[in-house]
Formats: sequence, C-alpha cells, structure tokens
Amino acid sequence: MNAVQLGIRLHDVKKAPIEERVAIAKEQGFACAHVALSKLISEYPTDDGALTPGFACHLKRVFQKNDMDMAVLGCYLNLATPNEEALKRNQDRYYAHLRFASLCGAGVVGTETGAVNEAYRFEEANHSEEALKLFIKNLTPVVRRAESMGVILAIEPVFKHIVWNPARARAVLDSVSSSNLQIIFDPVNLLDLSNYEQREEIFAEAMEVLGSDIAMIHLKDFVIKDGKMESVAAGTGMMNYEKILKFIKERKPYVHVTLENTTPENAVWSRKYIQEIWERS
Repeated sequence: MNAVQLGIRLHDVKKAPIEERVAIAKEQGFACAHVALSKLISEYPTDDGALTPGFACHLKRVFQKNDMDMAVLGCYLNLATPNEEALKRNQDRYYAHLRFASLCGAGVVGTETGAVNEAYRFEEANHSEEALKLFIKNLTPVVRRAESMGVILAIEPVFKHIVWNPARARAVLDSVSSSNLQIIFDPVNLLDLSNYEQREEIFAEAMEVLGSDIAMIHLKDFVIKDGKMESVAAGTGMMNYEKILKFIKERKPYVHVTLENTTPENAVWSRKYIQEIWERS
C-alpha cells in the first residue's frame, strides 16, 4: 500500500502479551500500531515509575523485530478536570509518557481534550469558551515538556469534549503556538446525532483548517442504532472514505493511519476494505 501506513490499536488485537500482539498485528498485514499501555498490560505495572528507559528500549526492540512502527503512545487523561490533585497527577502522567515516547520511538503521544468534570462526561459547558481557555492553560505546560523531549503531542478533537470542531482545534494550535503540538484526525469523532448528516462538510472543513498540522489519522465507521451513534470497524457502517484517502494521497505521504473499533475477526477484512478504496481512488 504505497505512501500510507495502515495500523491497528493493539488492544483491539486478540488478547495476549504485548509482544505477541505486535507479532499478530504484523501477521495481519499492519504496518504500525496504537499503544495504550494500561489497556494492554496487566501482568506487570505501567504506572509512571514503571516507564523506565529499559522498558522503553524493550518495546522499541519488539516493534523493530516485527518491522512495525509505534504510531501512537496513548495518554487519554482529562486536562480540564476541576480536581487540582487529579490534574497534577494527569499532567505528571503525560510527562512520563513523553519521556517514554522519546526513548521507545513513538510517532506521537496522543490525547483527547477532556471535559470540565471529573467523570470525563459530556455536558454543554464543555463547548464553552471558558472550557477552551482552561484546556489551553493546562495543556500548555505539557506541550512545553514535549518540546524539551523532542516529542510530538497530538490532540484528537471529539464532539463531546472541549475541542469538538475544527475551528476550536485551530484555536488551540494557534494559541499554544508550538511545532510539537499537532492533530490526530479521527473523522467519526467529530460527529454526533446532531450533525452526522453534514459529515462531508465537516470532514472537508477539518482537512482544510487543520490539514498542515495533522500528524496521524484514525479510521473507523459508525452506525445509528436505537437512536444512538455507535462506532464500528471501517467498512461496516455509513462512512465514505474516498475524499479522506484522496487527502492522504495528496498531502500526507507515509502517514500513520490506525484502524479503530475492529475485532480480531474483522480487522484484516477492514484493512483490505480501506486498501481497495486506496488502490482504485
């Protein structure tokens, strides 16, 4: 598959030690993977103190052995929590992940953009200007640490979170003003029951407004079921990927593109589905 690297979330691969999951992903034809340590490893600790240089070098060797890239090291913690102690813990967790990423060779440390409550749930206040200012304030020191580590921190806009549309994502990028802050573009995460019928316009805006700062891409699909939006594997829902793949072809050579919401049973099928669209587009 020329000029794009398709990958998978390792926690969507058949349950096994992380070393085996990387090998399975490679056997399934994937070129890179999204790593969320707490979702992958239970047999030994993954707290901040466990993220040693030796552990990082071990994972780097595992990926190199399988000719795979670690596309994303995930750290999806709330940077807008009103609990000051929790905020400090979360920021410290980001710092540990940034240090770890600098040693294990992860493409980006990835994160979503939080909520103004401890439960990390949607409420209307998430979309307020006050929430955006709070997120930028609490994100900025994390980005400065990313700069000192030579690591890219990538934020992922999500409709239910604080950075919920392309314009707000652009505002964060412009306010923080750092080449070490970029974007994870997950098209489905920009959608909600209120706007999914306008999805092509939303995707086009995201690619136009954020295109130069998109560091990597998540691909999944969605269905409307019992009055709710449900995320599913690429190719099993309502998405049309033609324009997104055209954007990748024209502007993002060899970008990491990880599939989400796959199962061990449909992951290879989903990869082939995207590859077929790529090859004929």
